Order: sequence, then structure tokens, then C-alpha cells
Amino acid sequence: MATKTAAPPVSNPGAVNEDTPRGFAFGLTAYLLWGFLPFYLKAVGHLPAMEVLAHRALWSVPVAGIVLVILGRLKDVKAALQNPRMLGMACVTAAFITANWGVYVWAVAAGHALDAALGYFINPLFSIFLAAVILKEKLSPLQMAAIGLAVVAVAILAWGAGGLPWVSLALTFTWGIYALLRKTLPIGPNQGFFLEVLLISIPMLPYVIWLEATGQGHFFGGTHFDMGMLALSGIVTAGPLMIYANGAKLLKLSTIGIMQYIAPTMIFLIAIFVFGEPLSTTKLMSFVLIWAALALYTIAMLRQLRGR
Repeated sequence: MATKTAAPPVSNPGAVNEDTPRGFAFGLTAYLLWGFLPFYLKAVGHLPAMEVLAHRALWSVPVAGIVLVILGRLKDVKAALQNPRMLGMACVTAAFITANWGVYVWAVAAGHALDAALGYFINPLFSIFLAAVILKEKLSPLQMAAIGLAVVAVAILAWGAGGLPWVSLALTFTWGIYALLRKTLPIGPNQGFFLEVLLISIPMLPYVIWLEATGQGHFFGGTHFDMGMLALSGIVTAGPLMIYANGAKLLKLSTIGIMQYIAPTMIFLIAIFVFGEPLSTTKLMSFVLIWAALALYTIAMLRQLRGR
């Protein structure tokens, strides 16, 4: 999601131990906005993916900056910019989120929204795999079975397509690694997002200027519709993420774990019933296996939380 662009990882260190109506409203709004994001990406699908990506970063800077000014948290960003280690970590997370956004923008425009949905469905399973491999967390039998089903699903897709489902895997890997690294960045979610888009904007600003100067850009050189849609990209990108960041603090981890399926489910339905993407037997089999894996993952997660 991208984003989310796509949906965020299940991580909520400052969460309360009960759900609040305000938190649920924030969380549901964020996931619904991520679910509807393919409509926006389809509307700008006639534009080069790299240009859309650049404008998403550039227009997110003022949106995120205004939020930080309202919250009075700009000093955190100033401190981060003066910390070489934190700045280096932010550059790495910014690189991964840029790759994730770029693949997602291209995928929807090129008619691969179904592959994108599959990638975001696989995300939670890849996250527990990373936790086991990198963080040495012990997996329960249900979690191992869930990962096994996901591997089988990807193998079926690869066999049916004659090659790896690179869109799904790219979205899974970039977001999963981003989420893992983002947890180690000692800065709040709103401040971290602002820092990331600020860093991404450093190469993107001269790129957009070059596009406009050479007559290849669509902000000044395109239609009024193109200009408006590109300017809207900041709200489309930053809005849901910041709404989520505020809602996550007011929700239980289990609630966030269930709600994270909303966006990829919407993307799946939009891809089939609105965009008319074909759902082959092979893809359907893969989705069924992934959904079964997510059911096992959810059961395992709820058991762990009940045990705690």
C-alpha cells in the first residue's frame, strides 16, 4: 500500500491494551484510504511512474511538515538531521520505501494490481519470516505452516507464469525490509516519515526541474488535470500514513493485525471488478493458499497475545 502506499507492519510499541472508538476510526480511515489508492494511481497511470513517484515525495514534504508544526515536533527532525547515524539509517529506509512506491505505482498503471494485492497479503508472513531469521524469534508450528503455504503459493504462481511473480515479491521484500529497519529508527512515525520524504526529495527535486525544463514534465507542461493530480499526491501519500500513526496508539495489536487485511482485500476486489484484470486459475489457487496462510497467522498471533 504504499505507501502505504501500501498497509504498515503490525508493530505498535506504544499501544494501549484496549481499543478506543477514536483509534478504530483513525485505523479504519487509514486502511480504507490505502484500499482506494489504486483509483488514484490508475488516474495518473498515463504519466511516467518515475515522475509520479517524484511528485509523491515532493508534495509529501509540505503536508508532513505542516502536521509536525501543528504537533510541535519539528525539533525532533532537526535533531535527527544533526545525528549522522540516524541520518544514515533514514537514508536506507528512504531507499526501500522509494522502491516500494515505485513498483506499486508502475504495477497499478500497467495492469498488475492483482499482483500488488498478493504482495501485500504476503507481507505479514514475510515479516514473521524475517523476525525468525534476523531477530532469531522462535516460530510456532502454525506460523511455520503459514510460511510454508505462502512458499507453495509463490511456487504455483511461478510455475503458471513461467517465472517468478516479481511484482508481488518486490513489494513484499521492499516493504518487509523497510518495516524491519524502520523499527530501529529512533524517531516517531510522523517525524520519521517527514525525514524520509525530505531525503527522497533531494534527488527528486532536480529531476522534476529537469523534466519541466526539457518539456517532458506534466506539472506545468501537461493538462490542468495532470497538474491537480500531481499536486494531490502529497495528501494521498502522507494523509493515510499520518492518520494511521495516530490511530495505532489507540488500538490493540490484535486489532491492527486484523485490520491490515482491509487494504489488500480492497485492492484485490478493485483489480477484478473495476479494472477488469483476469483472475486465472493459477492466481486463484495462489490467493486461496495465501488466505489460508493468513488465517493460520492470525490464529497464531491471537494465541500469542492471549498468552501474554
